[in-house]
Amino acid sequence: MRTYNLVKRVLVTGGAGFLGSHLCDRLLAMGHDVLCVDNLFTGSKANIEHLLPHPRFEFLRHDVTFPLYVEVDEIYNLACPASPVHYQHDPVQTTKTSVHGAINMLGLAKRVRAKILQASTSEVYGDPEVHPQPESYWGRVNPIGPRSCYDEGKRCAETLFFDYHRQHKLRVKVVRIFNTYGPRMHPNDGRVVSNFIMQALRGEDVTIYGDGSQTRSFCYVDDLVEAMIRAMGTDDGFTGPVNIGNPGEFSMLELAQQVIGITGSRSRIVFTPLPADDPKQRRPDITLAQQALGGWTPQVDLATGLRRTIDYFRAGMGEG
Repeated sequence: MRTYNLVKRVLVTGGAGFLGSHLCDRLLAMGHDVLCVDNLFTGSKANIEHLLPHPRFEFLRHDVTFPLYVEVDEIYNLACPASPVHYQHDPVQTTKTSVHGAINMLGLAKRVRAKILQASTSEVYGDPEVHPQPESYWGRVNPIGPRSCYDEGKRCAETLFFDYHRQHKLRVKVVRIFNTYGPRMHPNDGRVVSNFIMQALRGEDVTIYGDGSQTRSFCYVDDLVEAMIRAMGTDDGFTGPVNIGNPGEFSMLELAQQVIGITGSRSRIVFTPLPADDPKQRRPDITLAQQALGGWTPQVDLATGLRRTIDYFRAGMGEG
């Protein structure tokens, strides 16, 4: 039984999003008070509807590009559109969310002496020349391309976190999140897993960019949330950055074939031109995570995770 003095008041920005809502679930299950902040640009009240009656859950509609004045013990800063369709819709706002949002949340953490975690991304590595990508790799990012608003925004946020740590002794954690999937993904977010699943369930052609040889590593959302919570729980001497993701590597063609097989779809696979600056390969080196996060390692394999995700999308379409 958790005693009162161990209950923390935890702020989750972007808490109504795909990842954020699962994190809120887990924090409440651990006995904490959760303040979920989201402007609902890409997040959805449907993701947290089941939490609204919870006595230790509070939702606040707020944009992190404006200061926030609350009293909290820990902050998970997840606020930012994370899929190309969404972050390229308003690229200036995407950069502002990453940079101004980080400044505002770091300022809040400084005022209330809270520990703060930044949800960074594997996109800081760009189109990598090193494979798999360790945290020591500085990346290969185009600073003026269509993806730059997200890539460079997150890189700048990391810079701010470490400058606040050095200059103000702030307790910071930075996690670099690799491709994550699971229930509550937005069906039209343009990410490869949701794209393939929706196309297969509708019986449409499954569209692969390029020749299908480019690779990604896919981490199920429960494994990702576990790693984030473990990262927040590390001692103050550990700041990261730390890669969190599943090192299993699959080509886009392999992923499409798995999705078609699990859904039982008759969809055909078709190939279209590769978008600008699309990385050819992406796979985390999770050696540091396994060492620093208490032996954390992903537990859910791709086939199992895909079945759960497909069941979620199928139910949303009224098929299950």
